Amino acid sequence: MSTTGLNLKKLWVPGIYVIILVFLATLPMFGSAYSIIFLISILMYVILAVSWTVFSGPTGYISLAPAAFFGVGIYTSATLGNDLPFTALIIIGGLISTALALLVGALTLRLRGIYFAIFTFGLVELIKHTLLWYEVKFTGTRGRFVVVIDNETIYYALLIVLAVLLITAFIIRRSKYGLALQSIGEYEEAASHMGINVTLVKVLVFGFSAFFMGAAGAIMATRWTYVDPYIAFYLLFSFMPVLMGILGGMGQFYGPIIGAVMVTYLEELLLTKFPYYYMLIFGVILVVAILYLPQGLAGLIEKMRRRYLGGERART
Repeated sequence: MSTTGLNLKKLWVPGIYVIILVFLATLPMFGSAYSIIFLISILMYVILAVSWTVFSGPTGYISLAPAAFFGVGIYTSATLGNDLPFTALIIIGGLISTALALLVGALTLRLRGIYFAIFTFGLVELIKHTLLWYEVKFTGTRGRFVVVIDNETIYYALLIVLAVLLITAFIIRRSKYGLALQSIGEYEEAASHMGINVTLVKVLVFGFSAFFMGAAGAIMATRWTYVDPYIAFYLLFSFMPVLMGILGGMGQFYGPIIGAVMVTYLEELLLTKFPYYYMLIFGVILVVAILYLPQGLAGLIEKMRRRYLGGERART
């Protein structure tokens, strides 16, 4: 195959992402109000799922902390929304979430397997109840009112955050840090013996993923008139990105995006049709995905693509 052909093969996936982002950028010009609201939910979950996969996908460390970082972003907007511009809230929400992730990562990323998952799950509950105690004890309230922003502004803010996330995640995946993460996931002891500072790499990428979760939380807070710790640190914000990543597949860059789109659509459909059973149905979907789609939908797509290309070569 020629060098030009190889270059085109490498560029076709980023080209598709660019086309989709351009389409989404023009959608508010002809889309309905409902479609914008629905796409806001999709963009939010895509950011959470891709951010989660950037760290947990290659390393195999299952983090249940997205709700903590997302909630920190929400409370950043709720606390500082009257004093700072919207762009500053997004950046500060991301930075505070990053600082929290770096601290937590430095303390806990020496843990492995179920221990790390349990700690990150407990982190969400710890922050939620600490914040609830503080508000009841010192402010005499249980929540805060938020400065509301129009849906179109929220939509474009999420789209910009997603674009930055995809670009930086793409760069990291093809950098030495991406190779280090893959090595850690395959055999952490061997990666350490090769000279990789495994703890530093894990902590830095964990902090990177938290930035975009916090930024998304700071944006989404402006959709709600009122937030409290139970709303901001809702555990579903931790479990949904995991479900999306596993269902979509973490081996391919587009896997969590497919998972986020499908699960968000299913959530909307099931909440309408089966409001009392939708979490049970999600659980069944997760079990089926783990049992029969170990590589997720992206793995199934790649398998079908290889089979098709193999058939094409056989015919020629």
